[in-house]
Amino acid sequence: VIARMQSYHGNTLGALATGGNMWRRQPFSPLMIETSHISPCFAYRGMQDGESEVDYGQRVANELETEILRLGENQVMAFVAEPVVGATLGAVPAVEGYFKRIREICDQYGVLLILDEVMCGMGRTGSLYACDQEGIAPDIITIAKGLGAGYQPIGAMLCTDTIYSAIEQGSGFFQHGHTYIGHPVACAAAYAVLRAILDRGLLDRVQQQGDQLRQALQQRFGDHPHIGDIRGRGLFLGLEFVQDRESRSAFDPGLGFNKIFKKTALEAGLICYPMGGTIDGKQGDHVLLAPPFIIDSGHIEEIVDKLDTTLKTTLKAV
Repeated sequence: VIARMQSYHGNTLGALATGGNMWRRQPFSPLMIETSHISPCFAYRGMQDGESEVDYGQRVANELETEILRLGENQVMAFVAEPVVGATLGAVPAVEGYFKRIREICDQYGVLLILDEVMCGMGRTGSLYACDQEGIAPDIITIAKGLGAGYQPIGAMLCTDTIYSAIEQGSGFFQHGHTYIGHPVACAAAYAVLRAILDRGLLDRVQQQGDQLRQALQQRFGDHPHIGDIRGRGLFLGLEFVQDRESRSAFDPGLGFNKIFKKTALEAGLICYPMGGTIDGKQGDHVLLAPPFIIDSGHIEEIVDKLDTTLKTTLKAV
């Protein structure tokens, strides 16, 4: 299995081994299977001077081919990635053309493309599946969080008919489920959520409100000396904090910037997702925003105001 550095795909041992976030992996490293990792598509941190976004995307996508050839063409089962990276990078989408090149490489070498949409899927980015905006289809896609919308815990794995047939004509059943797999109440809740997303026009609303929120963030923080990047898609947005905007240098991890920000935000009445280790698992701080699909203009103003207050208080504390 090949995945990307600074990725996160879950805490069970197989998923943890697939992820590339070192501080999460380190305590369990003796127990994990061997996996391989390439660079993420993280333009703010990875694009070189004079390099276009398209050229950058092709360069980092081609790392997959290089890694497949290094490991051996017949030794790679799958490549795993989030279309929009959530917890570990803070709402980082790939640049245009990146995933199309990834799809080409996977097809060329017979590697399954598995997309993790646990955070970014189910309408969060403005399309039902985040990968729809990349113009590709994976072999396997994982969904969860937004599938239950907080009403019931549920996750799902979707796959192509080729993969389904291989299981159907092989063992005949999926042997790796858990006790509550196919729970009827959870499935009913997920169906109700899906119908609400599609029947109430919530995908269009995510696009509209996401644009409005991003514009409000850009207007308030676009020139802020300690915010280096405002990014994301739909209602899945992130702000990366920096010590110095020009050099893009991060705050000293010892300051615990993201921890102070989280505590301060809660005191201000804002639930958000601050995280550290954005750059390499140790350096870097960001905050992830994923508000409800039904937010209105008043909520957006409140979010931005409370972010502003929280940031000012945090900067004074560090």
